[in-house]
Amino acid sequence: MLTEPRRRAYLNAMQVVSWIPRVALPFAAPSRPEVLARAEPEPPVAPQAPAAPVVEERAAAAVTPGTGNLAAALVERLKPSAPSPAPVPAVEPGPQAEAAPAPAAPERAAPPRFALQLLRAGQCLVLVELPTGEPFQSRDPAYLLLKDLLRAAGLPDSPQLIGEPVRWPLITRGSLDQGPPAALEYVQGFVAAQLEAQPCACLWLVGLPAVRFAGEADAEAFNRELQVDGLGNAWALPGLELLMEEPQRKAELWRAMQRVMRRWNDSRDE
Repeated sequence: MLTEPRRRAYLNAMQVVSWIPRVALPFAAPSRPEVLARAEPEPPVAPQAPAAPVVEERAAAAVTPGTGNLAAALVERLKPSAPSPAPVPAVEPGPQAEAAPAPAAPERAAPPRFALQLLRAGQCLVLVELPTGEPFQSRDPAYLLLKDLLRAAGLPDSPQLIGEPVRWPLITRGSLDQGPPAALEYVQGFVAAQLEAQPCACLWLVGLPAVRFAGEADAEAFNRELQVDGLGNAWALPGLELLMEEPQRKAELWRAMQRVMRRWNDSRDE
């Protein structure tokens, strides 16, 4: 059961100023006579413009013992609710400024694909493209053609293999840059290491991958001599497969060979 102080606290929290109990309340303070007096009827109010709604909370009519029937219930007027905020007019979106395009990341060049084999034939080193990507077999048509070229050049027709074939790309996965510059650096480093171990009179570059990634040239350099930094004198030849597909190239190759043969012949005479 509530005590008077706690009851008033609850009523204050509910913002109830005046109230009339329906029954006698224990521990309640005596009723004030002015509260129980008849309320004078209010004069009628002329209609006005719509305003914020007024919520009236009618207290239930109650009769306390000995007070008689009240003519009217006490009406408490609550404060009007806060007006709703005025709608904000919609603002038409203006033309948006075009965002500056982000700088595109430089595209990494796709790694080239080739397989090269290094051989030694007398006074020459031969860096030759493997047409099938696999090491030469004794009866391969491309290998038989290479033996014919060496024999025509006055070199041993049974060249010695040097190391394993150079296959590019080195790895098939990962983020390692294996573009053309990396391939050129690797192939030139591989050949330079062999030349440092045993120099040669002329380096044959057979096939476009050998010409491009060791001689830093292109197909326009076929049948011509090259001077390559770090590798010395080189001779660029068409690929063995190209020579088999286009036999007419052999005549020009033979004329170029007669001009270049002096390099390894003179070295052999010394």
